[in-house]
Amino acid sequence: MGLLTVIRHAQASFGAANYDKLSELGHRQSEALGVALKRQGWAWPDKVMVGSQVRHRETLEGIAKGFGVAAHPVVHPGLNEFDFSALLAAHKQTDALPEHTKGDRAAHFRQLKATVLAWQADEIENPPETFGAFVGRVQDAMAAAEGDTLMVSSGGAISQMVRLVMDAPAEQQILLQLQMKNCAVNKIVQGRNGAYLHGFNETPHIDAANADEMLTYS
Repeated sequence: MGLLTVIRHAQASFGAANYDKLSELGHRQSEALGVALKRQGWAWPDKVMVGSQVRHRETLEGIAKGFGVAAHPVVHPGLNEFDFSALLAAHKQTDALPEHTKGDRAAHFRQLKATVLAWQADEIENPPETFGAFVGRVQDAMAAAEGDTLMVSSGGAISQMVRLVMDAPAEQQILLQLQMKNCAVNKIVQGRNGAYLHGFNETPHIDAANADEMLTYS
């Protein structure tokens, strides 16, 4: 029996030339989460895993700093996000790419939802990755957990884990993903007889006093 704590990365750089790095706020969010987790009495696990994306590593570094520990993660590509920019382009919906939607996040995410549903239905020709391959690597990452494990990943991969544990239809992934907050804490208990969801989209570092600043989704 082990507790898998899966944390979505902090705010990245939506709309910038390079999305894959934390914003200034993202660095503050990740450190604040580390402080909050320590205050809650959460125990830092023996195994820590991240994807190979910069925003995952930077988020973990902030969490570890706030918690007061040194993090020595294992990098697992199964925790990487699907390539949403390439997927949108393959779906011939380039107007929804972040660099084109500018500050219109709602328009971007409406089209992302439609694109992911088409991807899952195998309606996109030559996607950067098949949906089946994405699911498979996420499952591989979950299987690599040992005992209590901390993972830092992205909304799509985490939502895929949650929907697998809940045995929900594939289309639930994007519905879960679009409501997942930056630095959200998700908990899955994995045991010999299966896995079950123990917590979803929790933000112990956010309260009424700081929500206007700290609550973000991209």
